[in-house]
Amino acid sequence: MALLELSGSKWSLNGTLIDLGGDYRRHMSGGNLIINRLDRDQDTGIYQCTAFNTWGSVLSRRGSLQFAYLDNFKAQTTRSAVNVREGQGVVLLCGPPMHSGELIFAWIFNEYPHFVQQDSRRFISQETGSLYIAKVEPSDVGNYTCVVNNSITKGKVLSSPTPLVLRNDGAMGEYEPKIEVHFPETVPAAKGSTVKLECFALGNPVPEISWRRTSGVPFPSKVKMKNSNAVLEISNFQQEDTGTYECMAENSRGKNAARGRISFHAKPHWLQTMIDGALSIEENLFWECKANGKPKPSYSWLKNGNNLITEGRVQIENGALSIAALNLSDAGMYQCVAENKHGIIYSSAELMVLASPPSFSKNPLKALLKARSGTEVALECKPQASPRAISLWKKGNDILQRNERISLYPNGTLKIANVTRRDAGSYTCIAKNQFGTASTTGKLLITGVVRPTNMEIIVGESIVLPCQITSDPALDVSFSWAFNGQLIDFHGDIDHFDRVGGSVTGDLMIRNIQLNHGGKYVCVINTDVETLSASAILVVKGPPGPPDAVAVEEITDSTAQLSWSPGRDNGSPITGYIIQARTPFTVGWQAVDTVPEVINGNTLTATVVGLNAWVEYEFRVVARNGVGVGEPSPASAKTRTEDAMPDTAPTDVGGGGGTKSELVITWEPVPEELQNGEGFGYIIAFRPLGAVTWTRAVISTPGVAQYIFRNDTIPPFSPFHVKVGAYNNRGEGPFSSIATVFSAEEGNGKIFSLFSLHLKKNKIQVVYWEDDTKPDTVGKVRISGNYSAVNVTGLKANTQYYLAVCAFNTAGTGPQSTPINATTKKPPPSQPPLNVEWTLIGSLLTLHWDPVAAMETEAEVIGYLVLLRRHRYNDINNIVTNKTTMELTLSPDDNYLIQIKALSEGGEGVGSEPIHIQKLSMGARGSGASRFSPWSLTHFPAVLIGALVVLSPSW
Repeated sequence: MALLELSGSKWSLNGTLIDLGGDYRRHMSGGNLIINRLDRDQDTGIYQCTAFNTWGSVLSRRGSLQFAYLDNFKAQTTRSAVNVREGQGVVLLCGPPMHSGELIFAWIFNEYPHFVQQDSRRFISQETGSLYIAKVEPSDVGNYTCVVNNSITKGKVLSSPTPLVLRNDGAMGEYEPKIEVHFPETVPAAKGSTVKLECFALGNPVPEISWRRTSGVPFPSKVKMKNSNAVLEISNFQQEDTGTYECMAENSRGKNAARGRISFHAKPHWLQTMIDGALSIEENLFWECKANGKPKPSYSWLKNGNNLITEGRVQIENGALSIAALNLSDAGMYQCVAENKHGIIYSSAELMVLASPPSFSKNPLKALLKARSGTEVALECKPQASPRAISLWKKGNDILQRNERISLYPNGTLKIANVTRRDAGSYTCIAKNQFGTASTTGKLLITGVVRPTNMEIIVGESIVLPCQITSDPALDVSFSWAFNGQLIDFHGDIDHFDRVGGSVTGDLMIRNIQLNHGGKYVCVINTDVETLSASAILVVKGPPGPPDAVAVEEITDSTAQLSWSPGRDNGSPITGYIIQARTPFTVGWQAVDTVPEVINGNTLTATVVGLNAWVEYEFRVVARNGVGVGEPSPASAKTRTEDAMPDTAPTDVGGGGGTKSELVITWEPVPEELQNGEGFGYIIAFRPLGAVTWTRAVISTPGVAQYIFRNDTIPPFSPFHVKVGAYNNRGEGPFSSIATVFSAEEGNGKIFSLFSLHLKKNKIQVVYWEDDTKPDTVGKVRISGNYSAVNVTGLKANTQYYLAVCAFNTAGTGPQSTPINATTKKPPPSQPPLNVEWTLIGSLLTLHWDPVAAMETEAEVIGYLVLLRRHRYNDINNIVTNKTTMELTLSPDDNYLIQIKALSEGGEGVGSEPIHIQKLSMGARGSGASRFSPWSLTHFPAVLIGALVVLSPSW
């Protein structure tokens, strides 16, 4: 029994309608044809179904029903023996019986199951079934039986044996190949199929088989050689595999070739088909279908299963069908048929021919139409009508005619350009065809909207964005605003947003605009009949945002290479940058000099110049644009400039005063930010007025602002040239300008500085006392001449005194100045540095001593003075330090005397026992000191006590 899955109500076999009325083996169920007890003679053939309904009929694709079978060989008579000489080739014929379906051939040698094995000498053709032996050998003698298998039914039949006998007239000599199995001159091949070509030759010696394409194109990898090259197999055959193939059989006696062309063929397949159509009566139909195939397919057309021919209104040209001026009888099922010798395909479509009066049931005009004043409005008239209706438009009772603002289109659309409120009213479209008339009406409402426009504004300014509508007064209108997609909360942000203009407008005021107010503003207008919206982009311009990523790329002792990335320009292009710096010594940020001097907005690197050496800097960058200067960037990482020799000398060099045999030198200390490196100190140089040689002293304490040189040989109030320089670990810097300083006058007391007073040829009296309530404690000092300072001696240490100044002459004293009070300093420590140890390695002398602790009644220790006297030059270097160790470099050609004293605000303390070092020797070490020699130091401590007196011109 077979079941054909084809729907329909009629079936034909080989073009003849099947009569199911009197056929007990065939019947239909749901359009399917069911056949019982299949019969090869009656049921073999081509089947086709015709399906139909009230709209027409269509033919199904064709179906073929074939029966596979394999008959027996004819009467099993003994086959004649085949006599052959040794070395000769032979062909044993199979002669298969009647069959249907693909066969598979094999041969039995002598008896089952000894099958002939194929190799380069033996070949079984699957086309003919014959056995080919290229060169017979004695082992080939025997009986051969052909075995035929049906691949579909799996049936198998055997032929009668064929004896193979060797002749006794001697062996066959060598001869050239003779091709016995070869493929046709033309081999058709379907797309995607597997093609097999057979080629086998007889010959002595046994020939070798090879293949090639005559075009010279090499075989792709899908091409396989089988059975010792006797079979060439091409899988998945494609157009590019077509061409002439050559089989070559060759042995030592010669060669032979066979050629054949493989051609490509394909069943038709659709490239374009038609689709169902519904056309109005009197319209024209045009359908076209296109198919591809090899060979090129031919076309035919069917209507309701019957062939169409070119006649009158119907025109057929290959795959194109056209019917002019359709009428109702043209409705039905149409099929385009494409066919070549390899197959046939069908494409179906329904044609509906419509005839009806106009109707607006599906597309009426809206009851209320709306348009904004100044715009173009389009009213569409889309009735359903077959054939298409003719339309006209009315406004009220007046028929509209085309003019400069009104356009009437063939498809029924009415367009009015630049509408005004006069265009408002009732509009009616009337449609008419041969079957009837219909109309549809709608009211057009014109509204006018005042819209906001895109604007640019500066931070801090205020603006009003308008939003208004002119419409029918009966309409309820409301306004709302959105900013960047979020509704504006007028109660939550009253500082910036407000509605103005009353209830009839929706104007938005934005006060004190900030950068974050830039963006898209949308006004939404809600009415009874529509919702309108208008938008504007507000660009807020402000000073630039802070730059970022400020980095110090390279730094020297006076320059720094900076880089940064730009911040937001906030609506106005960045025009330039300003670099600022700060150090631990500056108050806040300060602008610095740069290269280039003016940094434009496209530059993101600059070199800062004029920096101080050995100072820790932070940098930041400020951008400016046409609006103003923006916020500064974050500070860079702290970076220290490289060290360098000092380039700034101490200022305000002066001095004078002191006690007997003292030269007091003072200066303004160099600020830390100008010291340029570690190991900073001062070099003090002085010489008597008129002398050539300078005496130098070194102080290693950066904050010290005074140096006192003591020597009994210094005359009182003698002038000295004095200069002070600076040094650090990198070397010596410049000296100050030379100042003239006088050594101390006679006496032992504290100088009181007097300023802003120049008295000539007057006598001055300074009066002082300890307690204002005890007149017996009063003392006085008198001076004559043009002096602005006086020494008051004989005061007690750590005691408060009151002092006043008055003038006197032979007539007596004048009125006193307002008294001032001052407390004398505590005395210096009375304990000398102890446990002084020294080590000399080469010319490097290392000193170490115990710290000095001042008593409660003594001034605190603020440092130490190391006095170094060279015998040869008879000079003394005074070196000040705040440590209890020191390293000195000595000359190996001189003797030295060294003494250490504690320093305090009350002066120098008691000196240590002097250390006497003779001419140097390597590796010397010692402690303690030698006794004073005749040239030992005579620089002894003195207690300085006194107070400051300021004389005012208001005496």
